[in-house]
Amino acid sequence: QVQLVESGGGLVQPGGSLRLSCAASGIIFRIYDMGWYRQASGKERELVARITSGGITNYASSAKGRFTISRDNDKNTVYLQMNSLKPEDTAVYYCHAENLVYAHDYWGQGTQVTVSS
Repeated sequence: QVQLVESGGGLVQPGGSLRLSCAASGIIFRIYDMGWYRQASGKERELVARITSGGITNYASSAKGRFTISRDNDKNTVYLQMNSLKPEDTAVYYCHAENLVYAHDYWGQGTQVTVSS
């Protein structure tokens, strides 16, 4: 059974930081590309950052320079370090695992991030 369990969300003031974690189980983590997506109320889900199995990263323009995605294959965990948070970063953040060779992808349940004073 595949599980992606996010943690680290919460309420933070503008300008603050949060570190999200996503612990994966039930998959061969190191062969999956991992991503963080977010969905704000009333909006569509959008990509925030992605890291391939080989460690190549890409970011949404809104995240560049403020967010950093990383992975620890020994811990089967992907992280999203978020700095200089803005109210417009408020959303539910979802972890995503994808393997294009096997055409498998999985989603976590999401973690709420609220940026407000």
